[in-house]
Amino acid sequence: MQLFFHPSISEASKEVVFDKEESRHISKVLRKQAGDLLQLTNGQGTFFEAALTSTNPKQCLATITNWEKQLPLPYRLHLAVAPTKLNDRYEWFLEKATEIGVSEITPIICEHSERKVIKPERYEKIIQSAMKQSLKAYLPKLNAAISLKDFMHAEIPSETIKCIAHCEETSKYSLKSQLQPGGSILILIGPEGDFSTSEITLAKSIGFLPVSLGRSRLRTETAAVVACHSVAFTNEL
Repeated sequence: MQLFFHPSISEASKEVVFDKEESRHISKVLRKQAGDLLQLTNGQGTFFEAALTSTNPKQCLATITNWEKQLPLPYRLHLAVAPTKLNDRYEWFLEKATEIGVSEITPIICEHSERKVIKPERYEKIIQSAMKQSLKAYLPKLNAAISLKDFMHAEIPSETIKCIAHCEETSKYSLKSQLQPGGSILILIGPEGDFSTSEITLAKSIGFLPVSLGRSRLRTETAAVVACHSVAFTNEL
């Protein structure tokens, strides 16, 4: 199944107009013809079925024939993850977390961060592509990069379980022990050099629980995917 992303359509829409890039893909690569059915999502929880009425490579048109609302994730997961030195590793995390199931992602800039500038447009495209590939109807929210200190002082819903995963040899809970089906959880994942001691102390002072993701020392992107899978797996039981 080929899934297309069209953020501007809603249950009230009657027609779909594809941009030049998508139109060329539909007509030249997929070789679709008038009358063929396409599957779309708006990334807001709805799948649409649309019949092509025009296959012009510059602008394809389709008429919506059916739509179906999808249930959201049974949990809310916000991953705040420091950008990695090698950008492709962070992009891998974005792709895999989207496939597994994540609600919101925030790039956080920490004291030990080696990468402090990101490419949000590229990150958005990777998330959109992963959403389509994994046939999901909800697009994870990607926030602008923010310093860790500013992020920790931002307003966080009171029902959210707040965790910081770090590598210091101090007392920590296992992430597994803090998880339960449903609910809302925020997990901080630091850069390659880990969070600084002062960052960990600050996080703990404002209610973040220090957690461990297991016995192995993990790369930033691996730790983020392990955390994402742990939350998703808990909700599959």
